Amino acid sequence: MLIEVVFPLPFRKSFTYLVPKELELAAKFGVRVLAPFGKRYITGFIIGQPETTQDLVKIKQIIDIIDSIPLFSKSGFSFYQWMSEYYLSSLGEALKLSAPYGTDVESKRKIIPDKTLCGKLFIDDKKKDSVRSKILAVLSLSDEISFSSLQKEVKKKNIYSILNSLQKDDAITILDEIENVKIKIKTAKFVKLSKTIAEVYTYLPEIEHRSSKQVKILLELLSSKIKDFPVNELLKKTETSQSSIRSLEEKGFITVYEKEIERRHNDNYNEKYVEFTLSSDQNAAIEAVSGDIINGKCQTYLLHGITGSGKTQVYIELIKLALSCKKTALLLVPEISLTPQMTSRLYNNFGETVSVIHSRMSLGERFDSWRKILNGKSKVVIGARSALFAPLKNLGIIVVDEEHDSSYKQFESAPKYNARDSAIILGNFSECPVLLGSATPSLESMYNAQTKKYLLLELPKRIDNATLPEISLVNISVERKKKKMDNVFSKILLDKIEDRLNKKEGIIILQNRRGFSTQIYCEDCSEIETCDNCSVPMIYHINKNIIECHYCGLIKKVPNACTNCGSLSIKYFGTGTERVEDELSFYFPSAVIKRIDSDNISKKNPLGKFLFEFGKGNIDILVGTQMVSKGLDFPRLTLVGVISAETTLWLPDYRADERTFQLLTQVAGRAGRSSVKGEVIIQTQNENNFTLQKVLQNDYSGFYDKELTQRQNTGYPPFSRLCLIESREAREENAKGAIIDFHKELINYKKWLTISDPTSAVIARLKGQFRFHILIKSFKSKDPGSAIMRKAILDSFVEFNRKSRFKDVKLILDVDPQSIF
Repeated sequence: MLIEVVFPLPFRKSFTYLVPKELELAAKFGVRVLAPFGKRYITGFIIGQPETTQDLVKIKQIIDIIDSIPLFSKSGFSFYQWMSEYYLSSLGEALKLSAPYGTDVESKRKIIPDKTLCGKLFIDDKKKDSVRSKILAVLSLSDEISFSSLQKEVKKKNIYSILNSLQKDDAITILDEIENVKIKIKTAKFVKLSKTIAEVYTYLPEIEHRSSKQVKILLELLSSKIKDFPVNELLKKTETSQSSIRSLEEKGFITVYEKEIERRHNDNYNEKYVEFTLSSDQNAAIEAVSGDIINGKCQTYLLHGITGSGKTQVYIELIKLALSCKKTALLLVPEISLTPQMTSRLYNNFGETVSVIHSRMSLGERFDSWRKILNGKSKVVIGARSALFAPLKNLGIIVVDEEHDSSYKQFESAPKYNARDSAIILGNFSECPVLLGSATPSLESMYNAQTKKYLLLELPKRIDNATLPEISLVNISVERKKKKMDNVFSKILLDKIEDRLNKKEGIIILQNRRGFSTQIYCEDCSEIETCDNCSVPMIYHINKNIIECHYCGLIKKVPNACTNCGSLSIKYFGTGTERVEDELSFYFPSAVIKRIDSDNISKKNPLGKFLFEFGKGNIDILVGTQMVSKGLDFPRLTLVGVISAETTLWLPDYRADERTFQLLTQVAGRAGRSSVKGEVIIQTQNENNFTLQKVLQNDYSGFYDKELTQRQNTGYPPFSRLCLIESREAREENAKGAIIDFHKELINYKKWLTISDPTSAVIARLKGQFRFHILIKSFKSKDPGSAIMRKAILDSFVEFNRKSRFKDVKLILDVDPQSIF
């Protein structure tokens, strides 16, 4: 039996393998296999059988089959094929998304050096700058080292020939070890009675005469309503030991057995179930989508509902309908900040059929959620972008909440997909409707709705007679001249906070930067303390007394003097959430203040716990980054303060105005979601800015019209598709050489595409690697499906690999980038 296998590697082809006789029945389409690849063993996916017969002598055998159930169906496979083609990744890289992290099997190559011999060879080597000499220097100090670690140490990928030579000289031994999966099914020991209650009571006097501890165990089992009693819990409750359990098992009174236990994520957040009376607008939206759920028709809808208009309840009612039709439902949210409240409401309505998937869960929790979905026990899945790949069968509806959010874009590994756009394609393959929801839809989605590609549904009013909050812009430059600023707070905002605290109402303060100070500046040499690996300033964190790079994670001690000139005249500028929290604690010492950002949210400080306490009134003020701007719904929240509107407005990106409008409108919408009027104070240095004025007027249409005209004039989406080509290398000349060589091939397609000249990225160096960019625009009027752009990039890539001396430099292809810096 021959099979075609693809691997999660950047190779755009499949490989043929032979299946041993004993594995043939398990070798199904869609399961993973462990197979030899080059000099190692890695996990791949079976995607079919070869069409032609081949010479079996040259074909390698697979080692094992990992899955008992296929991870994807034929239609699911078509979805992953589309994803790999559209986002210019390999099929294997796309299929890797279907498997939970930590379940792959692969071999790791380890090097065991003879340190004495390696040291002698290093001393004898006359070319100390050579790669061989650098390798010997590292090996002479190592007991064992992995291939990848050695490659990083010597900053060279191609070290295989040197290592083979050293192995022949008996200087090293190379071992191939197959590593076990990082995560497995969790089991625990349970115990139950093996005899009837009457039989146990008959023997109790005899057992008590010999062991009172055994009697304790039996009495606990007799009185317990739990059929399957966990052994650890039983021992703790009865204060007995394993020897008593073993003795009772040997006598036949109890049975001890292993049982799978589910690891469940706890958000530490609960809401009471509330019956809602739907508004006429909500009913109209539900009715519009219902027919497509029942009939299994693919259609994309854009639900444009102002903040507090009841979009979540529309989602819940449509999910109810899907379940009543014996179908499943997928609800995507952009960030984990939205999951505690939304998950609680889904559990209230759908109970144990709900599964959650997001990055804050442990590997075990995610694995158990995934298995529960794969086995058909979960019918409703909620999660961030990775939940898109949950193995749901018979999808009835896909909901993408806050569809405008950039968090739906995968920024790190290939394929760099957008979960919102991919969800629409998944709906197409699954023959189900897709509902995109937002108070501030992206320009692309609203344009698609206005051009009838999507159907537009609207919720123009808040529910429960709540009104939109009153928004005020405060010019801090003017306030500072009037001496009405206290550090980062205007007197106006401080007075409003004091008023709400006196009324026991909730307050949110937004500052979309982490840390305490965002720059450390020397007054003498004018240098800013920057990261050793990245061309960005280091951020001062007062709580840990460190400076940190928020891009590569480098941590250093706080400098006592300028690291450039040694001057003591260093100043701390910029404001992060830690400083806001610190100043609020000074102004309002009796207030309970909690900070919500990625530095402060952990297993020890779960987000759900903070939100639950805030909802109950045990926390007065939440200070946070954009995490506090999305989807939170608290009737007691009446004041929102924004420390600086310019945080996102001044970014060098064509989406900066749109992102600022969305962020400020969203955070403003958290206030006044009850009969109590809400208020929003936005501090700015320019209250006449067009974007801020549209936030003030709550005028989405006015903002959309002007921004759309500007995009059309400059040739940006929705009128074009973009692809950002990036070269990355530790040596600047190599990164630059690679992007120039790629541009030489790409320029052959300038008749159909707009291609920028190679330029250094705005953040020129990141994680120790220099970055250069080419931006490609493919206008929809010339290239509606972007087929020309994809062909141009792939053909240029082939020629680049054939001709360029910089072909080893990493090129990153980002289709539909969310930012271009």
